[in-house]
Amino acid sequence: MTTTSLKTLFDLTGRTALVTGGSRGLGLTMAEALGEFGAKIILTARKQAELDQAVAHLQTLGIEASAIAADVGKPEEATRIAETVKAAGGRIDILVNNAGTSWGSKTEEMPLDGWNKLMAVNLTGPFLMAQAVAREFMIPAGWGRILNIASVEGLLGHHPRMIGTIAYNASKGGLINFTRALAAEWGPLGINVNALAPGYFPSKLTGYVLDKHGDDLRSDTPRGKLGTDDDLKGATLLLASDAGAHITGQVLAVDGGASII
Repeated sequence: MTTTSLKTLFDLTGRTALVTGGSRGLGLTMAEALGEFGAKIILTARKQAELDQAVAHLQTLGIEASAIAADVGKPEEATRIAETVKAAGGRIDILVNNAGTSWGSKTEEMPLDGWNKLMAVNLTGPFLMAQAVAREFMIPAGWGRILNIASVEGLLGHHPRMIGTIAYNASKGGLINFTRALAAEWGPLGINVNALAPGYFPSKLTGYVLDKHGDDLRSDTPRGKLGTDDDLKGATLLLASDAGAHITGQVLAVDGGASII
């Protein structure tokens, strides 16, 4: 029996990865991981200045990178992103749906516009991005990797000692089953669809909660720590490469074990 070397299975040379919400935080960290193993990187986010800084950072690491300023919460942006890449003669082999937002509120006080904003960014955005990218690139190529960044909050209820996040939990739960359903439909087309469900990582999005409840969250986690910049890299690379070719429709919690107790 002839097997393929691990170096070859993880190699992304010749692939291009699009990372939404990639100008900072976990998105930029995942872009680093994919770029280190040979992928060309395209970042999207709303603010051009932050994108410029992120691209420059990746380039200092020897990673070929570019950016498209876009707001994936707007329905027309997914098609524009795909068409922009295609018009430049590019391709997208790997899509990381990372862009996301949150809203802290008691459920009985949650405004409808806040609910709609979260659904637009956290759930409708990944749907439209997957649709546009697959239609233009992955389905014609017969190969693709889609990685949806969900959250352990999509697997659980929110502890009542903390401010409510009903829309965030609902949107991430929806993204998890979106992942399963899409993997089932697109598997025959050569497209793998998986999700990562991070626990708490220090970021702009989690800053308020960690300031108030960071010690509790650490003590409730078997490993006794929050996520670090390195903790999503290996999982991202596995699910984006040929090393994960037989993994689809799965949700991997990267949370130090917090969701098991």
